[in-house]
Amino acid sequence: MITIDGAQGEGGGQILRSSLALSMITGQPFRITNIRANRPKPGLLRQHLTSVEAACAVCGGEAPGAELGSDQLTFTPSTVRGGTYEFAIGTAGSTTLVLQSVLLALIAAADPSSLTITGGTHNTHAPSVHFLRRAFLPLLNRMGPTVKVELERHGFYPAGGGCIRVNIDPATHLSPIDITEAGPILRRRAIATVAGIAASVATRELRIVRDRLGWSDDELHTESLDDSVGPGNVLSLEIQREGTTEVFTGFGERRVSAETVARRAVDEAADYLAAGVPVWNHLADQLMLPLALAGGGRFKTTKLTVHSNTNARIIETFLPVRVRRIDAGHGQVIVSIDTEQTHDGTPDPASA
Repeated sequence: MITIDGAQGEGGGQILRSSLALSMITGQPFRITNIRANRPKPGLLRQHLTSVEAACAVCGGEAPGAELGSDQLTFTPSTVRGGTYEFAIGTAGSTTLVLQSVLLALIAAADPSSLTITGGTHNTHAPSVHFLRRAFLPLLNRMGPTVKVELERHGFYPAGGGCIRVNIDPATHLSPIDITEAGPILRRRAIATVAGIAASVATRELRIVRDRLGWSDDELHTESLDDSVGPGNVLSLEIQREGTTEVFTGFGERRVSAETVARRAVDEAADYLAAGVPVWNHLADQLMLPLALAGGGRFKTTKLTVHSNTNARIIETFLPVRVRRIDAGHGQVIVSIDTEQTHDGTPDPASA
């Protein structure tokens, strides 16, 4: 059995989610301690417990120790099965992070799957639904499967109540992809979404985008939602290149001005544009696991975050691969996923 220290690296929930996914795919059970040890509220919150429950549901697994507040559990997977599943977080916890726990396992299943997940759809420290649909899934689908995510209802913190529906047509294998060239920019779009708050918030956010990034009025859009899904606010900046799309998100918060929300997203987008790389750090974090399952692939990004480096270590714990970081100069890094081989050409079990 694999033993995982949940306090390593960034010490957050990603360690648990990646471990669940890789355990289901490889059939290797694991024990994790110090779950989310580096977070203000360590242990399993509703969102993380739902991820474990979802993993158990799709593979018939067992997870003794999985309860609210627990800082350790053991997970033993069985066979992953496609089908129709519904998972309710019960809070504004992230629906996209629950999906992250089971998505790649269901891609490897023999049959298609349909998922309904309710909770938060636009959360800080989590990929937004817009990011999944525009940035991550097009690249994942290039690797073999067909995954579609529909946003049925927005859910903002603290009310939650959002809903996503996911359809997964699996693939017998994933194909490596190479994303090392930052193609020309084909399209830019900013969407300021408001629900149950003044439309002027969106106007102020888009003014910052226009003034700081120089985007035209045709590239700025306001989306007003019915009050019943609010209150909430999110600003999404979409930059489409030839071959990749990046999405940068600012989340509205209480006592945080619209201008501050916009500047956070704009600053990150500006850093990405200045770096001249096709993959920014959030997308880099998402791509490593499917590339590892494909047994290869590479992308160019900037220096990996602590979060990404931690994820790489978990991947290397379960799979006979190495996540290599190659200095490409000018602050750029090529991340290459390579299968570990023994001298006779067979995978090296020690590397797992």
